[in-house]
Amino acid sequence: MATYSANNWIDGRFVSSSKRSNSINPATYESIGDYADEGGAAAAAAIKAASGAFRGTGWAHDTELRARVLDQMAAAIEGNRDRLLDILSLENGKVRGEAALEVDGSPSKLRYWAGMARTEAGRATQPRPGCLSIILRQPMGVAGVIVPWNSPVILGTRSFAPALAAGCTVVVKMPGQVAQTAAVLAEIFADVTDLPAGVMNIFAESGSEGAALLVESADVPTISFTGSTKTGALIGAVGARRMKRFGLELGGKAPMIVFDDADIQPMLPVLEKALTVFAGQFCMTGSRLLVQDAVYDVVRDGLADRLRKVRVGPASDPASDMGPLIDKANVSRVDEVVRQALVHGATAVVRGGPLTSGPLAKGAFFQPAMLEVTDNSLAIVQEETFGPVLTIQRFSHEAEAVALANDSDYGLSASVWTRDIDRALRVAGALEAGSVFVNDWAKVYDGTEEGGFKQSGLGRLNGHAALDDFIEYKHIALKPGLAGPSTWPPR
Repeated sequence: MATYSANNWIDGRFVSSSKRSNSINPATYESIGDYADEGGAAAAAAIKAASGAFRGTGWAHDTELRARVLDQMAAAIEGNRDRLLDILSLENGKVRGEAALEVDGSPSKLRYWAGMARTEAGRATQPRPGCLSIILRQPMGVAGVIVPWNSPVILGTRSFAPALAAGCTVVVKMPGQVAQTAAVLAEIFADVTDLPAGVMNIFAESGSEGAALLVESADVPTISFTGSTKTGALIGAVGARRMKRFGLELGGKAPMIVFDDADIQPMLPVLEKALTVFAGQFCMTGSRLLVQDAVYDVVRDGLADRLRKVRVGPASDPASDMGPLIDKANVSRVDEVVRQALVHGATAVVRGGPLTSGPLAKGAFFQPAMLEVTDNSLAIVQEETFGPVLTIQRFSHEAEAVALANDSDYGLSASVWTRDIDRALRVAGALEAGSVFVNDWAKVYDGTEEGGFKQSGLGRLNGHAALDDFIEYKHIALKPGLAGPSTWPPR
């Protein structure tokens, strides 16, 4: 079995460290290599490099250079597609089709932001005779991008691409669970012809020392973070001391509302995938199913049958429907969440749980679970599980469905299933969520804003609004001069 040695990429060079940690394949728990793991030192060097590149190159001022580099980065990912798929499936556990979904979605984001860089402009106005105002949109400086382990390629791209398009330089922190993927991505970008050294820097760490330095540093004015609400709140509290800009996409507990006129049979495989894609380790995982009385039994039984048949297995097996969780610690955590739910009143429709016998017992595998609930205050309903565990509960009428769905601290996404377009739009408007999918799930596009209400985040990623995390507006007031005496104060 091939092993890999991952290093950090800082100021255009690959840098090792005296401390190195182990990378594993979560499907087998075999070692696949090691990686440089001194996050504090790496972050400090990367911040210095990114600050130097921001001030010492033309990056911040040359929109055509930025657009050209983003286009080149897109082509570089496409040219190394199989290499990325291999390491992502091996280290992250994704089955091949899901790894392809992640990798293949990244080049279009880079090209979208290349286009945005080319069209980026401020504005000029004449507020009164003899006065000219120029509004500049300027990059903030070094952007700290803190990436989660669940989808490191596309979620990293989603944050650093608009930062680069805006003219920021970036320091990307990847978690140790995907250090090999981070190194492969860095090696791919290292061959991008026109990318100046130091404009983009990538390091990995098993802990949080480097991430903490990004948040605390006076030289990093903006942070883009994707991860848990708890960690996002801590980042916000620390960074607020320096009045930092934050883009935070945080936790989710996505309700899927099924009305009695929904088209049931084509819906069921989508609901299944809403739970099992990335083994439920996805901020938009469809983890709460709300079903109207008249169709409750048929939806519950039909989906339960599908979940029992989900083939859990390694990415190396083409027959696998769902890969492992990221590690065994998360298997134990998710199983305890299910156990506690059953103790406190939930009923197992499909118990699911860890695979404890046979060859898959070596890995971090968890069979999907489906729990019937009647109490919306249960922790299994209110708290993000981040695993393939679904709750199902019934409702009688539209207002009850909306009330149940909104009875949550989260508001990242939701879906509505009905053939009544008036009801679909009415309910979508009433739901407290940043994205609502009608008769579908998790349809996210490069040009449409994505983000959360309530405890699910701040700011938006994708679309025009994503630039706001990385730019400052500057007003320059000019008085070109008119014939006649000047007046003060100005009127």
